[in-house]
Amino acid sequence: QVHLVTSGGGLVQAGGSLRLSCGASGTFFSINTMRWFRQAPGQQRELVAGITRGGDTNYEDSVKGRFAISRTNANNTVYLQMNNLKPEDTAVYYCSAHATLHGGQTYTSWGEGTQVTVAS
Repeated sequence: QVHLVTSGGGLVQAGGSLRLSCGASGTFFSINTMRWFRQAPGQQRELVAGITRGGDTNYEDSVKGRFAISRTNANNTVYLQMNNLKPEDTAVYYCSAHATLHGGQTYTSWGEGTQVTVAS
C-alpha cells in the first residue's frame, strides 16, 4: 500500500556530506510523519530525525546542528542532509512513513535501507 524507495547513501570522508532521499508511492490518503532511523552493526536501530507533515522536526542529540531533515509533500519525499559526517555516523539508514490509508487506517512503512560509511 505504501512503497518507499531510498537513495543517496555511499562512502564519504569524515567531514564530508551526503544527502539521502526517500520517496513514498502507492495507495494512501496522506503521508504523515516521516522519519529517518539508522542501525550500526551490533547496535539497535535508533531514530535520527523526524518531520511532521506540517514541517515540525526533531533530531537525535548527536546529529543536531549537522543533519537537516526536510520533505516535499507534493511528491511525498523526505530528505536527510548530512553535513560534517563522522565515523560514528556509519550505519544503514532507513526511512519510515506513517500513512493514513483510504478508510482511515494508519500504517507505517519502511524503506529498504541505504549504507552510509564515513571513513576517518
